[in-house]
Amino acid sequence: MTFLSKRSAVEPFRAMDVMSAAFALEREGRRIIHMEVGEPGAPTPRAVREAAEAVLARGRIGYTEALGMPALRARIAAHYGAAHGLDIAPERVVVTTGSSAGFNLAFLALFDVGDRVGVPTPGYPAYRNILKALGLEVVEIPTTAETRWTVTPLMLAEVQAVTPLKGLIVASPNNPNGTMVAPDDLKALVGACGGHGIRLIMDEIYHGLVYGFPTTSALACSDDVIVINSFSKYYCMTGWRIGWMVVPPSIVRAVECLAQNLSISVNALSQHAAIAAFEATEELEEVKAGYAANRDLLLRRLPAAGIDDLLPVDGAFYVYANVRRFTNDSIEFARRMLHEAGVAATPGLDFDTTRGAGYLRFSFAGKGEDMAEAMDRIAAWMK
Repeated sequence: MTFLSKRSAVEPFRAMDVMSAAFALEREGRRIIHMEVGEPGAPTPRAVREAAEAVLARGRIGYTEALGMPALRARIAAHYGAAHGLDIAPERVVVTTGSSAGFNLAFLALFDVGDRVGVPTPGYPAYRNILKALGLEVVEIPTTAETRWTVTPLMLAEVQAVTPLKGLIVASPNNPNGTMVAPDDLKALVGACGGHGIRLIMDEIYHGLVYGFPTTSALACSDDVIVINSFSKYYCMTGWRIGWMVVPPSIVRAVECLAQNLSISVNALSQHAAIAAFEATEELEEVKAGYAANRDLLLRRLPAAGIDDLLPVDGAFYVYANVRRFTNDSIEFARRMLHEAGVAATPGLDFDTTRGAGYLRFSFAGKGEDMAEAMDRIAAWMK
C-alpha cells in the first residue's frame, strides 16, 4: 500500500523531465542539443577547481557552521560593496545549498501554513511548487507586455484588495524570459511591499548576466527585503550546489535554527571553492561574452524561422517565445522538437499555468557552435 501526503502532489519541473527524455535519446545514440535547462556550458573557473583540489589534498572535509563559513560570508558581503556600493554586514549573509535551499529557508522562516504568497507569471516553477508543498497558498499575478512583464505597485494593490498577501517573490532578471525590473520600478515595488506589510523575496541569481540594462540589488532599496543569489549561473557552479541569502538581522537566528536542523551545514568543499569564484572575473566575463553572442544569434535566427514573438531578454540566458500561432500544446510541441529535430526546449506550462501552453523557453547557455546548429535544425524543422 502506498501512502502519499497531499503536500507531495506538486507539478513536475518539466525542464527536468525534458532533460531526462533528452538523455534517454542520447543513450540510444542520438545527438541532442540541450536548450532546456539553465546550465552554463562552460566549465567551472580554474581558480575554483584549484581551490577545491587544495582542500581535497588536506584530506579532511568536515561540518561548518550552519550559516556558512565566516570567510565565505565575509567575501559575499564584500561583493555587495564592490558590485553595488552597499555596506552589508557579513552576519546577514547565510550560505545555502544552492538558491533552492534559500527559498525553503525563507519560506519556512517567514510564512505559516495557509499564508498567501504572490508569484508573478511567467515565473520559475519551483517557487509555486515549493510553496504548495509547504502548505502555502500561491496567488499567481499575470504580467503583460503593458507592464513590461514585471509586477507594478498598482497590480500589487489590486491583488491586495482581493486576496491579501503575506509575501511576494520577484526575480530580476526573470526566469523564463530574462526581463528585468528597472531600478526606479524596483524602488517603487519595494516601497509598495513595505506599505502593504508584504515580505518581498528577491531572486537575483542571474545578476552578473545582464546585457546593457541597469542593475540594482533590492538591498539598495531596503534592509527588510530577503535577497537570494547563487554561484550556479554567473559563476558556472551548478553542480556544486552553493548559494546564499542576505536577510534582515531580525530573522538571522530563525534561519540559523532551521538550517541547523534541515541540513546541519552546507557542503564544506563547495564553500571553500566558492571563495575563489570571486577572483575569476576575467574568465567569467569571457563566458558571459559567449552568452551575449548566443543571445544575438537567437534573437536573429528564431524570428527568421518564424518564431518572432519574443519577450525582452535583458539578462539571464533564456529566450521566452510565443508559439501560439503553431500550437496550443507546448508540451507536445517541445516533445516533437526533441524527437524530430533533436533540440530540447522547455514548454511554457512550466512557467505559466494559464498561458504557458502557447510558449517555449530556449536556454542559450550552451556552446556557440551548438546554438548555431540548433538554429539550423529548428529552421529546417519549422519548414
